[in-house]
Amino acid sequence: MTPTAGPHTGPHSSAHAGPSSGSHAGPYTGPYAGTSRLNAVRRAAELEALGDDARIDLLVIGGGVTGAGVALDAASRGLRTVLVEARDIAFGTSRWSSKLVHGGLRYLASGRIKVAWESAVERGVLMTRTAPHLIRALPQLVPLLPDLLRPGQAALIRTGFHAGDALRLTAGTPGALLPRVRRIDADRTRRLVPGVRTDGLRGALVAHDGQLVDDARLVVALARTAAQYGASVLTRVRAEQVTGTSARLVDTLTGRELTVRAGAVVNATGVWAGEVDTSIRLRPSRGTHLLVDAKALGNPAAALTVPVPGSTSRFVFALPQQLGRVAIGLTDEDAPGPIPDEPQPTEAERSFLLDTVNAALATALTRADVIGAYAGLRPLIDTGDGSTADISREHAVLESPSGVITVVGGKLTTYRRMAEDAVETAVRLRGLPARACWTARLPLVGAPGHGDSRPLPAGEAGVGDGTAGRVPASLLARHGGAAHEVLAAGELTPIAEGLDVTRAEIAYAVSHEGALDAADVLDRRTRIGLVAEDAERARKAVEEIVAEAR
Repeated sequence: MTPTAGPHTGPHSSAHAGPSSGSHAGPYTGPYAGTSRLNAVRRAAELEALGDDARIDLLVIGGGVTGAGVALDAASRGLRTVLVEARDIAFGTSRWSSKLVHGGLRYLASGRIKVAWESAVERGVLMTRTAPHLIRALPQLVPLLPDLLRPGQAALIRTGFHAGDALRLTAGTPGALLPRVRRIDADRTRRLVPGVRTDGLRGALVAHDGQLVDDARLVVALARTAAQYGASVLTRVRAEQVTGTSARLVDTLTGRELTVRAGAVVNATGVWAGEVDTSIRLRPSRGTHLLVDAKALGNPAAALTVPVPGSTSRFVFALPQQLGRVAIGLTDEDAPGPIPDEPQPTEAERSFLLDTVNAALATALTRADVIGAYAGLRPLIDTGDGSTADISREHAVLESPSGVITVVGGKLTTYRRMAEDAVETAVRLRGLPARACWTARLPLVGAPGHGDSRPLPAGEAGVGDGTAGRVPASLLARHGGAAHEVLAAGELTPIAEGLDVTRAEIAYAVSHEGALDAADVLDRRTRIGLVAEDAERARKAVEEIVAEAR
C-alpha cells in the first residue's frame, strides 16, 4: 500500500499533539509527551501511569526493528501505543544483521521481483528521508580473478548488477547517492580492498548498496522517535496471557504485574512469535558473521564480495564496520529447536566463511585472525519444504484464533512497510481511529528535518572534544543531528584505548537511549561487546558511568 500524504511537521505540532477523534484512549499526554528521551525515570513513570489507566489503542510486543517500527507508525497516527520488550531494545535478530540496507539484488536473481522491488523502495526511503544520518553508500566489489568465477559468471553478475541499478532508478533513488555499476581496473581494486589477491587480477565489478553504521542504532532511533510521538517504550517488561485485546504485563525488575486492555495487540517478537501466538509456525534460519581486525585486509573501503561456489545468487561479504572491524558473512542454515537468547555460530559455518573469503585474499585468514563472531536467526515462515535459502523473505501479517495480530518474516530493510501493514491490519480489523500512515516521510531522531536535530558537520570549529576543538566524525556517524545532545552529556574522551566510543556516548545511552545497565550499553547502544577483549577493557569505565548517569 502506498503511504498517503502526511504532515511534515514535528511531534510538537498541533497536527500530532491532540487526540484522534473517537480514539479509545488518545495519545500519551504525560510529563514526557513530545520528548524522545528514554531512561529509567521515564520507564518507571509510564509504568505507574499505565497501572492507573491501562486502556490503550495498541499494544506492541517486541522491541526489535519491526516492533519499534510498528510503535512509531501507530503513535504517529495518533493512537495511544505501548511497546513492551522482555529484555532490551534490539535484543534479538535486529542487532545480528550484516548492517546492510540493500536493494534486494539476491532476490531479483532468484526471481522474487516483489521482494526485490520492496527492498529497493524502502532502501530509498531510509537513505533519503528517514535515516540518512545512519547510512552510507558502500561499494560492493567483485574481483575478476580467473579461478574465482566460473565461465560466464562475471557476465551474469554484471547483468544482475545492472538489473539492481534499474531497480534503484525505478525506486527513485538518485545516482548521486548510490552510484551506477561500473568496472574498475586492478590498481583501483587494490586501493579499495588492499587485501585482495593480485595474481591474475583483471580489475573488479563494483555496485553500491546502503550500509548502516549499526543496526541496533536504527532500532534505538525508531524507539526514541516513537516515544516522541507519544508511545510508551517499556523494556524489561514481559507480556503473558496475551489475547487479541489484553495482556498481563510483568515488570521483570520489580516483579510488579498489571493487566492492560487494548483495542488491538500486535505480536512483533520475530523468532519468538510462536511463543506469543501458538498458531504461528516458523522455520528459523541462522546467519553467521565473523569479525576480524580491518588491518588484516588492509583497512578496506569497499565490501569484498565473493561468490559462493555452486550458487548463482549467494555471496560471502567482507564488510568494513565501525570500530576498525570487518564482518565476514553470512550463512543461511536451518536452526531447528528451542530459540536461544544469543545464537552461536557453528564450527562448520566458521570454516565455510573463512574458506570462501580466502579464495579472494592475498593472505589467507586463519582462526587466529577471528576476534569475534555472532549469529542471528531469521524468522522465516515455515513453508514445509526446501532449504531455508529458498524460503521467501516476504513478510506476512496474520490474525490468530485468539485475535492477536502477528507480523513475521521480512527483513531489516523493509521494517517500515511491515510496520505499516501491521497497523493497517489492526485499524481495519479493530476499527481503530488512526490517521493515514506517513512514516515514509518521517525523519527519525538525528536525521535532517527532525525537530531536535542540528547540523554539526565533522570538524566544525568551536565544539570541544578536549583536543582539537572539533566534533569526532565517528560520533556524527552514530548520532547525526543529535550529536549536540551527546556533546552535553559528558567528556569526548575514548572509553578505552583503541576504541572511538566516547565517555559522553555512554552517559547519553543511559540518559537518552533507554540503557538500564552496562550490558545494554556494551552490547546494543554501542557494539563494543561484539569483541570480548574490547568489552573487558571498557567494562569498568562503562559500569562507573552507568552508575553515575542513573
